[in-house]
Amino acid sequence: MIKSIYLWLLFVAITIGVSAPHSGYAQGRKLRIVFSVPNMAFPWAAFSTRVAREQGKKLDVDVLEQDGRSNSPKQSGDLRTAVNEGVDGILLAPLDVNALVPAVNEVIAANVPIVTVDRYVSGTNKPVPQFGVDNVAGGAKLARYVIDHFPNGAKIVFLTGELGSSPAIDRAKGVRDTFAAAGDKYKIVADQTANFARAQGFTVTQNILTSLGTPPDAIIASNDDMALGALEALNQAGIPKGKVMVLGFDSIPDALVKVRDGEMAATIEQLPAEQVGNAMTAMVAYLRDKKQIEGNKLDPILITKDNLNQAERYNEVK
Repeated sequence: MIKSIYLWLLFVAITIGVSAPHSGYAQGRKLRIVFSVPNMAFPWAAFSTRVAREQGKKLDVDVLEQDGRSNSPKQSGDLRTAVNEGVDGILLAPLDVNALVPAVNEVIAANVPIVTVDRYVSGTNKPVPQFGVDNVAGGAKLARYVIDHFPNGAKIVFLTGELGSSPAIDRAKGVRDTFAAAGDKYKIVADQTANFARAQGFTVTQNILTSLGTPPDAIIASNDDMALGALEALNQAGIPKGKVMVLGFDSIPDALVKVRDGEMAATIEQLPAEQVGNAMTAMVAYLRDKKQIEGNKLDPILITKDNLNQAERYNEVK
């Protein structure tokens, strides 16, 4: 009888261990949560990772940082490694909406909770909660700003982001749809990717300026790095500051300085600290208290010289 009870208790213990491999908090150790970004070279990614690290300290969890280095196979492999190492949860900013799906499906199959931050994936076996900003609305706000300042029409250069990334897809939709609805007097005379990179923003804008012959009325860049590269190209071409309206997205400190000084007209605040904070808090609440995770989509803020203090990183402006 005693032996039977012992075997039954042993069976229960083994069953619990197998069915809940990611219950680190219950086992008395710190939770280990992965924070994976597509490329730490992006200013927003480096900042978001810093926020994740600080949030982890506040919540008393270990944050394991991963850098995809703009390589979907690497980011996918990092996720698989994390699952094999028995992490408790994953916060993912995926490089590509489709390329990361197989790895995310493996995370889901392993019963490791996962959410996406800033960027999302499409077509996974189960929905993945997403914490981000309405990028379509952000793109529309940039286009609307141009329309409001050029009521008689404008020629626009549009620098788009990394092909396949959800911010690039959604911001482009907001920009293009808004101009299309405003009529033919708003013409996108050049529409080209610069891959969210400052150096490419510079070279692509240089080439476009050469091909156009005359400067456009406005340059909309899907992130601030590309906008800053475009500004440098305008400067090197000898085009007076302010002659071409330049707009960006992300509200990084370098861009906020240019907005303050009148070299950039506007940028979009996508609230990365709030995105990461919401995602990390929700993940920890699920792991510790089994509180259901619900995603959150924030409203973007158009930042101009008049409301510069609404930018999350305004205190970093020198």
